[in-house]
Amino acid sequence: MAFQLTQVVPWGRTFEEYERMFALSAADVTRSILGCGDGPASFNAEGTQRGLHITSVDPLYAATRAQIAQRIAETTPDIIAQLQENKNAFVWDYFSSVETLVAMRIRAMETFLSDYDAGRAAERYLEAALPTLPFADGAFDLALCSHLLFLYSDHLSSSFHCDAITEMMRVAHEVRVFPLITLAGKPSPHLNTVINTAQRAGWLAQLESVAYEFQRGGDTMLRLTRPANK
Repeated sequence: MAFQLTQVVPWGRTFEEYERMFALSAADVTRSILGCGDGPASFNAEGTQRGLHITSVDPLYAATRAQIAQRIAETTPDIIAQLQENKNAFVWDYFSSVETLVAMRIRAMETFLSDYDAGRAAERYLEAALPTLPFADGAFDLALCSHLLFLYSDHLSSSFHCDAITEMMRVAHEVRVFPLITLAGKPSPHLNTVINTAQRAGWLAQLESVAYEFQRGGDTMLRLTRPANK
Protein backbone atom coordinates (compact mmCIF):
# COMPACT_ATOMS: atom_id res chain seq x y z
CA MET A 1 0.00 0.00 0.00
CA ALA A 2 1.37 3.42 -0.95
CA PHE A 3 2.04 6.09 1.67
CA GLN A 4 -1.28 7.79 2.46
CA LEU A 5 -2.41 10.61 4.72
CA THR A 6 -5.95 11.90 5.14
CA GLN A 7 -4.76 15.41 6.00
CA VAL A 8 -1.65 17.55 6.28
CA VAL A 9 0.35 16.36 9.29
CA PRO A 10 3.05 18.06 11.41
CA TRP A 11 6.42 16.54 10.56
CA GLY A 12 9.43 18.82 11.04
CA ARG A 13 12.57 19.03 8.94
CA THR A 14 15.93 20.54 9.83
CA PHE A 15 17.84 23.59 8.63
CA GLU A 16 20.31 21.34 6.80
CA GLU A 17 17.46 19.61 4.99
CA TYR A 18 16.09 22.98 3.88
CA GLU A 19 19.55 23.91 2.60
CA ARG A 20 19.63 20.73 0.52
CA MET A 21 15.99 20.69 -0.59
CA PHE A 22 16.08 24.27 -1.81
CA ALA A 23 19.74 24.46 -2.91
CA LEU A 24 20.23 27.36 -0.51
CA SER A 25 23.57 29.07 -0.95
CA ALA A 26 25.47 31.14 1.60
CA ALA A 27 24.10 34.22 -0.17
CA ASP A 28 20.52 32.87 -0.17
CA VAL A 29 20.36 32.52 3.60
CA THR A 30 21.31 36.16 4.11
CA ARG A 31 18.11 37.20 2.31
CA SER A 32 14.74 37.76 3.96
CA ILE A 33 13.01 34.38 3.79
CA LEU A 34 9.37 33.36 4.11
CA GLY A 35 8.61 29.71 4.85
CA CYS A 36 5.08 28.74 3.78
CA GLY A 37 3.64 25.77 5.61
CA ASP A 38 6.76 25.28 7.75
CA GLY A 39 4.83 23.47 10.50
CA PRO A 40 7.13 22.17 13.25
CA ALA A 41 10.34 22.37 11.18
CA SER A 42 13.41 23.66 12.99
CA PHE A 43 14.43 25.80 10.00
CA ASN A 44 13.27 29.04 11.62
CA ALA A 45 14.64 28.22 15.06
CA GLU A 46 18.06 27.16 13.75
CA GLY A 47 18.19 30.05 11.29
CA THR A 48 17.37 32.56 14.01
CA GLN A 49 20.20 31.15 16.12
CA ARG A 50 22.48 31.91 13.16
CA GLY A 51 21.23 35.49 12.93
CA LEU A 52 19.10 34.97 9.82
CA HIS A 53 15.80 36.67 8.99
CA ILE A 54 13.11 34.00 8.59
CA THR A 55 9.35 34.26 8.96
CA SER A 56 7.24 31.10 9.00
CA VAL A 57 3.52 30.87 8.32
CA ASP A 58 1.23 27.93 8.97
CA PRO A 59 -2.35 27.48 10.21
CA LEU A 60 -0.80 25.21 12.85
CA TYR A 61 0.45 28.32 14.63
CA ALA A 62 -3.06 29.09 15.84
CA ALA A 63 -2.41 26.36 18.43
CA THR A 64 -0.46 26.57 21.66
CA ARG A 65 2.87 24.84 22.13
CA ALA A 66 1.17 22.12 24.20
CA GLN A 67 -1.50 21.59 21.55
CA ILE A 68 1.10 21.24 18.79
CA ALA A 69 3.10 18.80 20.90
CA GLN A 70 -0.06 16.76 21.39
CA ARG A 71 -0.81 16.79 17.67
CA ILE A 72 2.73 15.59 16.93
CA ALA A 73 2.35 12.79 19.48
CA GLU A 74 -0.95 11.72 17.91
CA THR A 75 0.25 11.60 14.31
CA THR A 76 3.82 10.29 14.66
CA PRO A 77 2.95 6.59 15.26
CA ASP A 78 0.96 6.39 12.00
CA ILE A 79 3.78 8.04 10.05
CA ILE A 80 6.31 5.61 11.51
CA ALA A 81 4.10 2.62 10.66
CA GLN A 82 3.69 3.80 7.05
CA LEU A 83 7.43 4.43 6.71
CA GLN A 84 8.10 0.87 7.87
CA GLU A 85 5.51 -0.50 5.46
CA ASN A 86 6.79 1.51 2.48
CA LYS A 87 10.57 1.40 2.99
CA ASN A 88 11.20 0.69 -0.69
CA ALA A 89 9.57 3.99 -1.65
CA PHE A 90 12.41 5.89 0.05
CA VAL A 91 16.15 6.33 -0.42
CA TRP A 92 18.07 5.39 2.71
CA ASP A 93 21.35 7.26 2.37
CA TYR A 94 20.83 10.63 4.06
CA PHE A 95 18.91 8.64 6.69
CA SER A 96 20.29 5.17 7.31
CA SER A 97 17.08 3.74 8.76
CA VAL A 98 13.54 4.55 9.84
CA GLU A 99 14.82 4.86 13.39
CA THR A 100 17.48 7.40 12.37
CA LEU A 101 14.91 9.41 10.42
CA VAL A 102 12.42 9.47 13.28
CA ALA A 103 15.11 10.49 15.79
CA MET A 104 16.12 13.42 13.58
CA ARG A 105 12.51 14.46 13.05
CA ILE A 106 11.82 14.35 16.79
CA ARG A 107 14.91 16.48 17.49
CA ALA A 108 13.85 19.00 14.85
CA MET A 109 10.34 19.24 16.27
CA GLU A 110 11.66 19.57 19.83
CA THR A 111 13.91 22.43 18.64
CA PHE A 112 10.87 24.08 17.06
CA LEU A 113 8.76 23.63 20.20
CA SER A 114 11.48 25.10 22.41
CA ASP A 115 11.57 28.19 20.16
CA TYR A 116 7.84 28.44 19.48
CA ASP A 117 6.65 30.81 22.20
CA ALA A 118 9.56 33.22 21.69
CA GLY A 119 9.08 33.01 17.93
CA ARG A 120 5.38 33.79 18.16
CA ALA A 121 6.12 36.78 20.40
CA ALA A 122 8.68 38.01 17.85
CA GLU A 123 6.18 37.36 15.01
CA ARG A 124 8.50 34.84 13.39
CA TYR A 125 5.70 32.24 13.55
CA LEU A 126 2.47 33.64 12.17
CA GLU A 127 -0.88 31.94 11.77
CA ALA A 128 -1.63 32.13 8.04
CA ALA A 129 -2.36 29.73 5.24
CA LEU A 130 -1.90 29.67 1.50
CA PRO A 131 -3.31 30.93 -0.76
CA THR A 132 -3.72 34.14 1.26
CA LEU A 133 -0.72 35.73 2.96
CA PRO A 134 -0.82 38.80 5.26
CA PHE A 135 2.15 40.60 3.73
CA ALA A 136 2.75 43.53 1.41
CA ASP A 137 3.86 43.04 -2.18
CA GLY A 138 7.55 42.15 -2.36
CA ALA A 139 7.92 41.89 1.42
CA PHE A 140 10.45 39.04 1.13
CA ASP A 141 13.39 38.17 -1.06
CA LEU A 142 12.66 34.45 -1.12
CA ALA A 143 9.62 32.28 -0.35
CA LEU A 144 10.01 28.54 0.28
CA CYS A 145 7.32 25.89 0.39
CA SER A 146 8.38 22.50 1.76
CA HIS A 147 6.25 19.35 1.58
CA LEU A 148 2.86 20.96 1.02
CA LEU A 149 2.27 21.99 -2.60
CA PHE A 150 2.49 19.03 -5.00
CA LEU A 151 3.06 16.55 -2.15
CA TYR A 152 -0.59 16.85 -1.12
CA SER A 153 -1.89 16.84 -4.69
CA ASP A 154 -4.82 14.60 -3.77
CA HIS A 155 -5.92 17.09 -1.09
CA LEU A 156 -5.23 20.42 -2.84
CA SER A 157 -6.65 21.26 -6.27
CA SER A 158 -4.86 22.69 -9.29
CA SER A 159 -6.58 26.03 -8.71
CA PHE A 160 -5.30 26.04 -5.12
CA HIS A 161 -1.76 25.39 -6.36
CA CYS A 162 -1.96 28.18 -8.93
CA ASP A 163 -3.43 30.62 -6.42
CA ALA A 164 -0.75 29.66 -3.90
CA ILE A 165 2.22 30.21 -6.21
CA THR A 166 0.68 33.46 -7.45
CA GLU A 167 0.38 34.68 -3.87
CA MET A 168 3.93 33.64 -2.99
CA MET A 169 5.22 35.47 -6.05
CA ARG A 170 3.25 38.53 -4.96
CA VAL A 171 5.01 38.72 -1.59
CA ALA A 172 8.47 37.49 -2.64
CA HIS A 173 10.91 38.11 -5.48
CA GLU A 174 11.64 34.39 -5.87
CA VAL A 175 9.78 31.19 -4.97
CA ARG A 176 11.12 27.66 -4.52
CA VAL A 177 8.92 24.58 -3.98
CA PHE A 178 10.01 21.04 -3.00
CA PRO A 179 9.21 18.23 -3.68
CA LEU A 180 7.32 17.95 -6.96
CA ILE A 181 5.91 14.46 -6.38
CA THR A 182 2.90 13.25 -4.42
CA LEU A 183 2.72 11.29 -1.18
CA ALA A 184 2.50 8.17 -3.34
CA GLY A 185 5.74 9.11 -5.10
CA LYS A 186 4.06 9.96 -8.42
CA PRO A 187 4.62 13.13 -10.47
CA SER A 188 2.13 15.75 -9.35
CA PRO A 189 -0.76 16.19 -11.81
CA HIS A 190 -0.72 19.91 -10.96
CA LEU A 191 2.88 20.71 -11.95
CA ASN A 192 2.29 21.49 -15.63
CA THR A 193 -0.69 23.68 -14.76
CA VAL A 194 1.41 25.63 -12.28
CA ILE A 195 4.23 26.05 -14.80
CA ASN A 196 1.76 27.26 -17.43
CA THR A 197 0.30 29.74 -14.93
CA ALA A 198 3.79 31.02 -14.13
CA GLN A 199 4.71 31.41 -17.79
CA ARG A 200 1.48 33.28 -18.56
CA ALA A 201 2.37 35.67 -15.73
CA GLY A 202 5.74 36.29 -17.38
CA TRP A 203 7.78 34.45 -14.75
CA LEU A 204 10.65 32.05 -15.33
CA ALA A 205 9.84 28.51 -14.18
CA GLN A 206 12.82 26.17 -13.78
CA LEU A 207 12.99 22.56 -12.60
CA GLU A 208 16.29 21.97 -10.79
CA SER A 209 17.86 18.84 -9.36
CA VAL A 210 18.94 19.22 -5.74
CA ALA A 211 21.29 17.31 -3.44
CA TYR A 212 18.45 15.74 -1.48
CA GLU A 213 16.34 12.70 -2.23
CA PHE A 214 14.33 10.87 0.39
CA GLN A 215 11.15 10.00 -1.48
CA ARG A 216 12.41 7.95 -4.41
CA GLY A 217 12.37 10.22 -7.45
CA GLY A 218 11.83 13.33 -5.33
CA ASP A 219 15.06 15.22 -5.97
CA THR A 220 13.76 18.19 -7.96
CA MET A 221 12.55 21.63 -6.93
CA LEU A 222 10.60 24.28 -8.81
CA ARG A 223 12.20 27.74 -8.93
CA LEU A 224 10.08 30.73 -9.96
CA THR A 225 11.70 34.07 -10.69
CA ARG A 226 10.96 37.24 -12.59
CA PRO A 227 12.98 38.21 -15.65
CA ALA A 228 15.66 40.78 -14.87
CA ASN A 229 13.71 43.55 -16.60
CA LYS A 230 10.57 43.03 -14.47
